[in-house]
Amino acid sequence: MPLDVIVVMDPIGSIKIAKDTTFAMLLEAQRRGHRLHYVIPGRLSLRDGVAVAQVAPLAVKDDKAGWFTLGEAHELTFGPSHVVLMRKDPPVDAEYLYDTHVLGVAQQAGALIVNDPQGLRDFNEKLAALLFPQCCPPTLVSRDPAALKAFVAEHGEAVLKPLDGMGGRSIFRVKAGDPNTNVILETLVGPGKLTLAQRFIPGIKDGDKRVLLIDGEPVDYVLARIPQGDEFRGNLAAGGRGEGRPISDRDRWIAQQVGPEMKRRGMLFVGLDVIGDYLTEVNVTSPTCVRELDAQFGLNIAGQLFDAIERKLAV
Repeated sequence: MPLDVIVVMDPIGSIKIAKDTTFAMLLEAQRRGHRLHYVIPGRLSLRDGVAVAQVAPLAVKDDKAGWFTLGEAHELTFGPSHVVLMRKDPPVDAEYLYDTHVLGVAQQAGALIVNDPQGLRDFNEKLAALLFPQCCPPTLVSRDPAALKAFVAEHGEAVLKPLDGMGGRSIFRVKAGDPNTNVILETLVGPGKLTLAQRFIPGIKDGDKRVLLIDGEPVDYVLARIPQGDEFRGNLAAGGRGEGRPISDRDRWIAQQVGPEMKRRGMLFVGLDVIGDYLTEVNVTSPTCVRELDAQFGLNIAGQLFDAIERKLAV
């Protein structure tokens, strides 16, 4: 039975379709005969306690000269047979959280939200990894510059980053005794902001691997995002080169540690960041790398996701 697939995303006219995972999801939904609806940015609402949105009918095609067309916008009331793809990029600020509250009401009305709104609120992408300490490198989260500086001294070299960043922004690699440490900490901690410090993992030279989970189960291939030139960050947004690889035994073990909890919490599509042997982040807002893996290995990862979605709706 055709479904109504409603996408909440950043402006569709500004995406890069060759790399956009949301676009892959929309292409697959359309291929299956589902109806697509694009939420006009900023137009999720509650009317008398009912979740509604201003949406436009959407059609997509894999053509960089013109990848979408929109019909006339109208108000839609969320309910059963609706699948909502919540794919807005961070930051997870107050407005993002308000949108998850609206989607929580839509969920109560029978819509399937991917990913679960409560989980989007609960899982900070940096802190969520620490729910699985057996998978993580030594890590400190603190507002105390002296404690963070002592952590760097203890481990010799560390990565410092804010809790609300994405795409490699505001990530610093610091060695013990670095004269810039104090100003870096002033920049990150500022007026009492929690900052994360992790022991530097030399394995980053071989790539920051993205392991995708669909309803708790890992995809059989990962995308290693390899730093280029004098850059230590592997993020594609920071210029990293994407190289697909079969999932390793260690990556699969990490996925087995994390996957059941993601499944239990209704997080259907999750991206794990793994450097060397260690889990560093659990991405739940808008995980990427589907288009790259599909292209390199002839996969259809969005198809796997929609198989999981359709199974849930058939229960």
